[in-house]
Amino acid sequence: MMMDPPLKGIVVTELGGREAVGICGTLLAQLGATVFVVESSNGARPRDAHRTQLLAGKLSLAFEDADKDAKALLEKLVADSDVVLTSSDVDPAALQVTTPQPNNIVCDLTAFGSDGPRAGEALNEAQLQALSGIMDTTGMADGPPMTIGVPIIGYCTGTYAAAAVLAALRVKRRQGRGQRIEVAMFDTAFVSLNVFLAGVKSGDAKRMGNRHPSTPAWNLFETSDGAVLICAGSQSQWQRLCESMQRPDVAAKFATAALRMQGVVEVEAAIGAWTRTLSTSDCVEKLVAAGVAAGPIAPIDRYPHEANIDYRKMVRKLHDPVSGTDVFVPASPMPLRGSPPVQPDRIPARGADRAEIERIVGHLAPAARPAAPAAKLAPSLAGIRVVEVGQYTSAPLCARHLAHLGADVIKIEKPGGDESRTYGPRHGALSEVYCMSNADKRSIVLDLQKPEGMEVLKMLLRTADVLVENTKPGTLARFGLSAEALAAINPKLVYCAISGFGSDSIYGDRPGFDTVIQGMAGFMTAVNPDGIPLKSGISSADLIGTQIAIVGILAALEARDRAGHGQFVDLSMQDAACWLTSTVWNTDLKTLPRPPVMACADGYVLAASSKAELDGCLREAGLSREELATKTRAELEALLIKLGLPAARINSVLEACELPQIAARKLWLTQQVEGREWPMLASPLRLHLTPPSISRPAPSLNEDGPAILKELGYA
Repeated sequence: MMMDPPLKGIVVTELGGREAVGICGTLLAQLGATVFVVESSNGARPRDAHRTQLLAGKLSLAFEDADKDAKALLEKLVADSDVVLTSSDVDPAALQVTTPQPNNIVCDLTAFGSDGPRAGEALNEAQLQALSGIMDTTGMADGPPMTIGVPIIGYCTGTYAAAAVLAALRVKRRQGRGQRIEVAMFDTAFVSLNVFLAGVKSGDAKRMGNRHPSTPAWNLFETSDGAVLICAGSQSQWQRLCESMQRPDVAAKFATAALRMQGVVEVEAAIGAWTRTLSTSDCVEKLVAAGVAAGPIAPIDRYPHEANIDYRKMVRKLHDPVSGTDVFVPASPMPLRGSPPVQPDRIPARGADRAEIERIVGHLAPAARPAAPAAKLAPSLAGIRVVEVGQYTSAPLCARHLAHLGADVIKIEKPGGDESRTYGPRHGALSEVYCMSNADKRSIVLDLQKPEGMEVLKMLLRTADVLVENTKPGTLARFGLSAEALAAINPKLVYCAISGFGSDSIYGDRPGFDTVIQGMAGFMTAVNPDGIPLKSGISSADLIGTQIAIVGILAALEARDRAGHGQFVDLSMQDAACWLTSTVWNTDLKTLPRPPVMACADGYVLAASSKAELDGCLREAGLSREELATKTRAELEALLIKLGLPAARINSVLEACELPQIAARKLWLTQQVEGREWPMLASPLRLHLTPPSISRPAPSLNEDGPAILKELGYA
């Protein structure tokens, strides 16, 4: 049964010029909102550099300062919009010409947010990658740090902002209050380092090329005709990899993850010796048949070329009226099956939609007056129960964010627990990686191979609002829990399945970990188009897939509250990672400018400009690269800024943790667990009336099992 788009009837005005604003507005438009974009007169804002991608599917309003009629139109538009998106650090004058009403939802996307020592500084994407530690984790182990060639922080910030807007719309609909939201790019950059933050106090994270910081047997390996990504992320996958290589000696010598980490060079030498005897396709075929995550590298030639991307129709061709040419834009990565996304169907010319906007605004009802302030508003997901079936990163991280928004999250663990409980560093029975992805949940162990375990799960699902899982596609169906069976058990259930390639895929039940997805979505090609395909240090595919899953779940809850029934949310991490690359489509990747990275006495500094601009400034100042290499990062950063160039020192992860902005924004918390302080990450969503909160640390295995069984009526 098809439903209307979740945000049908919602009006959004984009005032801000940051890319993140455009990304947030794009997701809201694809969920059915009518999105008006107020364009600048000079085309100099960050969003304008990627106009074809970020204005597709929206309406454009543009005017000059002397146009009083357009100003009056804008005043009414902003006053009567449900949501206003701003970026006050790069557009400080935007709200001076407008007056949002108290009952609007106003979401401000900036570099640093409204507090902390760096509040108000308008740093760009590259500077924030450097400052946050992301750059220092990206690149080869023996090379310099590298910028990620797509605005990954902007995408994460825009997607988190869309989730925050949906949470705020839920509060407004149920409790009658709009509110102010802020999402800071620095906050989202820092929390994306979650894998690297585990154990950072005992040893700083370093660049590792295409390796994984805590999981060995994970890299890009040469084949007879190219390269293959192999990600043996679990003990069972490692054993199956060794069986495929016919190397029982290697399996025995490196029987545990800890031994594999210690002997990673020897482990990789054994794998590489085997892969070089095979073609890429033969290697992938053998490994996939063995249940090991593996894949090739997808090229980008105007858009990513990969068979499943074509099958899922993730690339659309539209006419760009500005350039007068046809361009490629991404289809929506939003995975709602019951209320499909509104696909982008046109790119507007600048200011082309003024007459249509005037017509729409003329029919808008005036914004409602604010309700009387409640003593305390309930969290946005108060009363929502989420059942999580999964492990590693995506489903646990998604459910954690829902828990911070007030949902009751019940984590179903197999006997022995989530695989990430075994990841180092560990302290007793607890893993820091596990703890950071599982705060605010309750744990119960169920053996789904046994009838009694399945019975309890079905009882839980009858009481649940959301099921989120990241098992291999088809796993739950083999237990009798297909999407159709789940809808029969609980018609109001929102079922979100997070997988590498989607449930409707040419790859069937093929496993897909983050790095394999980065490679097969074209992302690794975009990161390093001039050399060896390179993943980002942060788990970009996991992160953006998780964030879009959060948006999809919140949107599906909105649709359910309107229509009365749930739906299937089919999240493909490949779709999400492909969408991430769209700002480098329609061009020759090798011609894209790369901000220079300059080595100096104590590390590296980013000159967030073009190489030509840097060289010109240095010539004019009579300075040489050799002279600059003797300076400290602080000295070099100050000098470049004095020369008029945006710059930033490149921090390590540990240095980023110690920045005063982290403490001021309370991004890096600790919780007492088993007599030890455990690191925790705050939510980057800042809803001022219903803020997300962290109330309890990650549970021990089956900690809440007896209480949950009692709630279900079991003795």
